[in-house]
Amino acid sequence: MESPTGHSTIEHQRLTDAEVARLRADFPLLGRAMGGKPLVYLDSGATSQKPRCVLDSEQHYYERFNAAVHRGAHSLAVEATEVFEDARTTVSRFVGADTDELVWTSNATEALNLLAYSFSNASAGLGGPAAGRFALGPGDEIVVTELEHHANLIPWQELARRTGARLRYIPVDAHGALRLDLAEDIVGPRTRILAFAHVTNVLGTVLDVAALVALARRVGALTVLDACQSVPHLPVDVKALGVDFMAFSGHKMLGPTGIGALYGRRELLNAMPPFLTGGSMITTVTMESAEYLPAPARFEAGTQRVSQAVALATAADYLAEVGMDRIASWERNLGRRMADGLASIPGIRVLGPDRAERIGTAAIDVEGVHPHDVGQFLDSRGVAVRVGHHCAQPLHRALGVTASTRASTYLYTTEGDVDAFLDAVAGVRGFFGVGA
Repeated sequence: MESPTGHSTIEHQRLTDAEVARLRADFPLLGRAMGGKPLVYLDSGATSQKPRCVLDSEQHYYERFNAAVHRGAHSLAVEATEVFEDARTTVSRFVGADTDELVWTSNATEALNLLAYSFSNASAGLGGPAAGRFALGPGDEIVVTELEHHANLIPWQELARRTGARLRYIPVDAHGALRLDLAEDIVGPRTRILAFAHVTNVLGTVLDVAALVALARRVGALTVLDACQSVPHLPVDVKALGVDFMAFSGHKMLGPTGIGALYGRRELLNAMPPFLTGGSMITTVTMESAEYLPAPARFEAGTQRVSQAVALATAADYLAEVGMDRIASWERNLGRRMADGLASIPGIRVLGPDRAERIGTAAIDVEGVHPHDVGQFLDSRGVAVRVGHHCAQPLHRALGVTASTRASTYLYTTEGDVDAFLDAVAGVRGFFGVGA
C-alpha cells in the first residue's frame, strides 16, 4: 500500500529521544536562551534552523571554489561549475528527479511564478509550436484548492487575468478537509492546470496526491505540486507521485535562504518558453533574436545562487543520512502528542480534520484570545510559534477565523518542546482572564 507521498505506509522506526538530542547539538541557534528561558523553536514550517555542516558548506565554497560558473576556462571556474552541478545532482536525487529536470530558483514562490509567466508567454505566442500545449485563453480553466498558500494561488489568479482563462477551486468542508467528492465535477474537460499543495502549510494535513493526479490525467491537465511542506518532512519521490511540476524551498529543509527549485518533466521544460532572459541561458544571439539552451539552463538567466545550491545539497545529504522515513515517523509522534495534549485544554480548537494524515504541525484557535496575543504570551515563555493567516487567507475564512496560532515541529524538536508548548497554551486563557 502506498501513501499520498508515494512511499510505503509501513511505520518505520522513528528517531529516539537520545538521537534527537544528539541532532540538536548540530544546530547552533537552538542553544540560545530567549528572555532567560531555553528556546523552544516551533516555527519550522516558516523556516528551519540550519545545522553547522550547512553553515560551513557555504563558507567553504567561498573559501575554496568561488568563481563564475559555466563561464570560464580556467581551473577555478571549472571546479566551481562542477561543485554547482554536483549540488543539482544531489538535490535532484533527494526528490527522485533526473538532474536536468531541476531548475534553481530563489524560492518556491519564484518557481511557481516561473511556471505561470512561462505559460503566459506561451499564451502570447512565444516558444513556437511546441509551447502551444501551455497556451491558455478564454474558455480554459485553471483549478486550485481552497487550502493553498498565496504563492500557489495568486500566480494562477494573475495568469487567468492575463489570458482570459477562468480560475476555479476545490473547496474545503467546515473542518478544512478537501472536498474530493466535488473535485470530479470541478476538474473537467476545460481544465488545463491543476495546482495544489502536497501538505497544507496551515493544518499540516497531507493531500491525496494520487487522486488529484488521476483527475488531472483523465482530462489531460497539467499538475503543479507545491511541495514546500512535504519535501522537508516526508520522503518524496516525484516520479512516484506522477506530477508534471513541483516546487520547493531550501530554507524550510535546513538549507539557506535564497534558494529553491522547480522540478519539471524534461519534455515539458524543454517545450516551455523562458521567463527570465539574459546571459547564460542562450545559444545564439543576434541583434534581432536569440535562441535558448535546453532546460534547466534556459530558466537560469544571469549569475546563479551557487553557494546556496551547494549548501542546500549539504542539507539534503544531512536529511538523507538521518532518514526521511524516520524523520516523518518522529514528527507523526510529535503531532499526535500535540493533538492529544491540545484536546485536553479547555477553549482550544485545533483546526483541521480529526483523522487526517498530518506532519507534526498544529494550528489552533484560542477562544477569546487573539492569535497575536497568544503568540506573545508563548514567546514570553520561550516558545516560538507562528501567528497570523500564514499566507492562507481563503482557508482561514473557510474555517471561520481570521488568523491562527501554528506550532510546527522538525527533526530537532523534542517531546519536551511539545510539552513546554502545551503547558504554555494551557496558561493563555487564564493569563488574559478568559473562561473559567
